[in-house]
Amino acid sequence: MKPFFVLTLAVLGHAGGLLALERPDVEFKIFQFPPDKIPRIDAKTDDWAIVPDSFRIGTDQLSDTVKGHGRNIDPSNLDVKVTVGWVKGMPHLYFLYEAFDNYWDFARAGRYNDIFELVVDADLSGGPFIKTEHPYKKLDKMKAHFLFHGLHAQNYHIMTPHEGQDWAFVWGSQPWVKELPWANAAYAYDFKPGESGKLILEFWMTPFDYAPPEPARAVVSKLMENEVIGMSWSILDYDDVNKEDYEGFWNLSHKTTMYGNASDLVAFRLMPLDERFRKPLDAKWAFRVLDMQRRLVAFQDMSEGDVESWKWDFGDGSRSVEQHPLHTYGQAGEYVVTLRVEGPAGSSRRTKVRDVAVH
Repeated sequence: MKPFFVLTLAVLGHAGGLLALERPDVEFKIFQFPPDKIPRIDAKTDDWAIVPDSFRIGTDQLSDTVKGHGRNIDPSNLDVKVTVGWVKGMPHLYFLYEAFDNYWDFARAGRYNDIFELVVDADLSGGPFIKTEHPYKKLDKMKAHFLFHGLHAQNYHIMTPHEGQDWAFVWGSQPWVKELPWANAAYAYDFKPGESGKLILEFWMTPFDYAPPEPARAVVSKLMENEVIGMSWSILDYDDVNKEDYEGFWNLSHKTTMYGNASDLVAFRLMPLDERFRKPLDAKWAFRVLDMQRRLVAFQDMSEGDVESWKWDFGDGSRSVEQHPLHTYGQAGEYVVTLRVEGPAGSSRRTKVRDVAVH
């Protein structure tokens, strides 16, 4: 019997780098943290030591598409490394941003700090998302701001560092997305404005399929293993306190308009859990009440590992050896249901105590 709900991957999720948004020959990876190793937001790097170096994205992947420097970036001037993570079942992306700059500019208030500009389009909706690109050009600009700007993809101008002001400026009509419970950030550094040094920024954010001005109407993106999301970032480096222009606009997309058009982002894949953290056999299952009047319940096996047999105990004296059984309960109640799976690695059991309830 087929499972009662099937996880359908997006077409781009199957296509790998072939259908990437920009840089079609490149697909970056997002590391999956085990549930017991979720990074603490404390600007320390120890939680990230389990992440392989292949997940770290450095300055060598950036290109200056505004000042004309191209890929020729001097690491003694600016050197960055970004690592991205996620946790299966949680709607957050985790970031570790490590940067050395020979001149940190953060003395002034406003948008003249050194900036890490992050853009996320988790559902690959693509297309422009800033008010100046609204398709109806006669629309008042501020109406376009509230109807369009940042709704289907989000742009965070993250201050590095952020003394005396918010940690991020959200370029859109939803500034609430940078606050708890939707985001959190921590910094570590020991330099003053105008000095050189290394900065550690650790944060998590929540991507949205739809993020209007009112949080109650928002639709959080659902992150799924092996799927591809659209994402890019740029570094705005201010090196002169008397100038209001940055020295470089180094971005991962290699296309300047990544800041306002989600079709100009690049592909990032939500990777499966590393084998180091997997059990060779782990019984897991879910259920759904299909018809409460008939007390009809569908069970789905979600076990991990090489499974050869399934043994269900529905808690009412009935059993099944199907992988995804349907079961009708004869009377109302709360039931203790167990799935035992067996395979070459042995056996594993998962019991849910009184989760399955019918009336």
